[in-house]
Amino acid sequence: MTARRDEVAIIGAGLAGSLAACFLARRGYPVALYERRSDPRGGAAERGRSINLALSERGLDALRRIGLAEQVMTDALPMRGRMIHPVEGEQQFQSYSAAGDRAINSISRGALNNALLDEAAALPGVRVVFDHRLVGLDPTDGSLSFDTPQGTVAAKASVVLGADGAGSAVRGQLLAYGLLDERVDFLDYGYKELTIPPLGGDFALDPDALHIWPRGTSMMIALPNPDRSFTCTLFWPNDGVGSFASLTGPAEIERHFAEHYPDVVPLAPNLVDDYQQNPVGVLGTVRCTPWQVNGTVGLLGDAAHAIVPFYGQGANCAFEDVVELDRCLDECADDWAAALPLFQRRRQENAEAIATMALTNFVEMRDKVASPVFQARRRVEHALERALPGRYVSQYELVSFSTTPYAQVRRRVRRQHRVLGAVVGGAAVLLVGAIGAALSRGRRA
Repeated sequence: MTARRDEVAIIGAGLAGSLAACFLARRGYPVALYERRSDPRGGAAERGRSINLALSERGLDALRRIGLAEQVMTDALPMRGRMIHPVEGEQQFQSYSAAGDRAINSISRGALNNALLDEAAALPGVRVVFDHRLVGLDPTDGSLSFDTPQGTVAAKASVVLGADGAGSAVRGQLLAYGLLDERVDFLDYGYKELTIPPLGGDFALDPDALHIWPRGTSMMIALPNPDRSFTCTLFWPNDGVGSFASLTGPAEIERHFAEHYPDVVPLAPNLVDDYQQNPVGVLGTVRCTPWQVNGTVGLLGDAAHAIVPFYGQGANCAFEDVVELDRCLDECADDWAAALPLFQRRRQENAEAIATMALTNFVEMRDKVASPVFQARRRVEHALERALPGRYVSQYELVSFSTTPYAQVRRRVRRQHRVLGAVVGGAAVLLVGAIGAALSRGRRA
């Protein structure tokens, strides 16, 4: 059992790592929070790499537990539904909830990270160390080696937590020792960010919605920012027709957007420059097992289970990891050798469930949201939610507006969809019957 005076090393001072430092410091642990980057609070964000966060109930629940939710929500912009942009015709709003009163929240990843870093650094016993890139880890004794501007630096900790993202150096070290199995499944899609600036000092689009341009095999989304701009993200194939590889010159970029995103062109004066200068990011799902070794080295957040961003749950899921780890430490009386395996047993099924749902939601967002059949199904779902409050709840609401475990959400939704199928099928039978009766009356007439 690890005594509370023993220092815990957290590798990665991003969202999950900074939140974990806050939780552990409040438990009385000295914490060393190591980050390979320079202090992000003192510099500009890396161009084209933000992907605004959609903060929802799971993330807010974690922030409330450390008293940070109210501060973070000051600059959040609530989005109560999807605004669908067809190539031609009117925009269509699709509410996230049956009553239209619930929202996910657009928030700057950088601003949230800075708020968590400030909170962690202000807590007694927390050391935040920047410009330290992990290059060595001995899982048998917690010895650490970092590459820094001053040369190689050695450190040691009784417990090491890897919260260093999808490309985790901690996971890489455990893999090199042969202590875990890893699978990374990359999509043949990438992402690139664009910007729609304010128009006449105000939002150029409705700020109360997450905007989607579904185009079948690709899409663009846009989230509002406090400065009244929108961050747009293209999710396109990497290769082939209409892909990132196929569009490079200004004329073909302008031509493609004029054809497929005609309403965006007049709103994005820097469209070509953004497209040419901003990098293409990779999208993939990380799976590994085990998430811990010897009860002394553990992984959480993207380091253990990175997912694609199409459900807006990456950060929310990582925050929920931290809450669950804290709960496991409570139940195990701070015995890390018991708490870390328990944490994996509790969270691995849920991580797999949201990974699957995120991949499925990509197809929904880029294609199905524009379908009349999909829209009719959503209307039926909302009607059932109003008719059966608390008994029928859509998958989106369970994922975004509750803390129901993801795996439990999937099981419940399967049961509900059987009900929905019966309702839709019954409506179809009634409709066919009504049409048949009308035709019969017409023949008699």
